[in-house]
Amino acid sequence: MDRSDLELVLAVQAQGSLAKAAQALRLTPPVVTKRLATLETRLGVRLFQRTTRRVSPTTEGHALCERARGILQGFAEAEDELREQQSQPAGPIRLVSSFGFGRRWLGPALSAFQRQHPGVQIELQLTEQLPHLAIEGFDAAVWLWNPPASVAAEWVVRKLAPNQRVLVAAPDYLRAHGQPERLEDLARHACLVVRENGGDTGQGQRFEQWWLAREVQGRRSAVTVAGPLSSNSGELVRDWCLAGHGIMLRSQWDVAQALAQGQLVRVLPEWAMHDADVHWIAPYRAQLPRRLRLLQDFLAERFAGAPWNALRPSAAPASAPRGSRRRP
Repeated sequence: MDRSDLELVLAVQAQGSLAKAAQALRLTPPVVTKRLATLETRLGVRLFQRTTRRVSPTTEGHALCERARGILQGFAEAEDELREQQSQPAGPIRLVSSFGFGRRWLGPALSAFQRQHPGVQIELQLTEQLPHLAIEGFDAAVWLWNPPASVAAEWVVRKLAPNQRVLVAAPDYLRAHGQPERLEDLARHACLVVRENGGDTGQGQRFEQWWLAREVQGRRSAVTVAGPLSSNSGELVRDWCLAGHGIMLRSQWDVAQALAQGQLVRVLPEWAMHDADVHWIAPYRAQLPRRLRLLQDFLAERFAGAPWNALRPSAAPASAPRGSRRRP
């Protein structure tokens, strides 16, 4: 077997489909099918069970994938050691991040980093689901998430910037419906819900149930909200909020500019959802390539203090009435 055979079996395992594996390897499906069949014939074992819906590794396939992952990691480390001897960092970096943060903040930061280190090639994939980094070949993720201790122990996790989700609304909405004074008042307002993963979180928490706290380590309180509009697109929900359709719970990095320009106003500013700090998350590696160390430090410095907080919000309009009213 050669290196391309190992990359082939790992791609099939990660994608669960010959067609998707072909796309990931930039090959045609017939080529992948033929190469896999040739490899199985040469080894004398069946590596994957094929059905009309999915391709799954056999026991022998699982064993080969584990060995292949270690061998390819050895190849990568050897190449990294050679590059480390060069005066300038060089080589590929594969990152993943969410769509909104990736476009608004991470993309410009990577542009600046690559200008400083032209020998580094960066591939950034944007998605709303955190993938299995090691299996899918990512060096790291820049993710808005406070990972549980079990994840932090298994992966390398570094906090890059503080961030929280805050309640905001357009001044026009507040003038028409009043400013909530208590957390329970939200149940009587039109609230705009983001369903970014297409369903419930899988952790016993529904998207229409907001868990808010007064302080980072404070006790959380749940409030169930409802409204006429919801979407799996956070940017679309933000647009609805700007248009005056209701109250939204959204990350500070996304609404800081609108707050500074007076397009949005904080609602119940003492309450927030403290679950969206910006983290560098990466599979453990015994020897971290220099280019990854440099990028991690660069992003930590770039996002230190949360640059979105440097935009100071305008004062709330004096004409916004206090007290909540029932929505029509």
